[in-house]
Amino acid sequence: QVQLVESGGGLVQAGGSLRLPCAASGRAFSSYAMGWFRQAPGKEREFVAAINWSGGTTTYADSVKGRFTISRDYAKNTVYLQMNSLKPEDTAVYYCAADDDNRGIVVVADWYDYWGQGTQVTVSS
Repeated sequence: QVQLVESGGGLVQAGGSLRLPCAASGRAFSSYAMGWFRQAPGKEREFVAAINWSGGTTTYADSVKGRFTISRDYAKNTVYLQMNSLKPEDTAVYYCAADDDNRGIVVVADWYDYWGQGTQVTVSS
């Protein structure tokens, strides 16, 4: 069983930055593909960013490309989402997810096996 705990959310002005850590339990963290998703009120959960098990491949939604960066720290069993140049439309609950099925890089929410509880990010205009 894998437990994921997100943190780092909060209220920030447009143009500001936040970094969201997601701490993972379990010794197999280095083999997981990891991803970030978000869900705004009244909207479906959407893909934000993903990273493969080695950290060598990343992919982003077009809406965040060039502003957000996903990375992982194997010593800390943590994946990060660095968010810069935040916009009001980035306001959402952000979730991290882990896939342990060796699929490489995963952008489909249904393919992830484990989810965190989410952290709220609010960007004011």
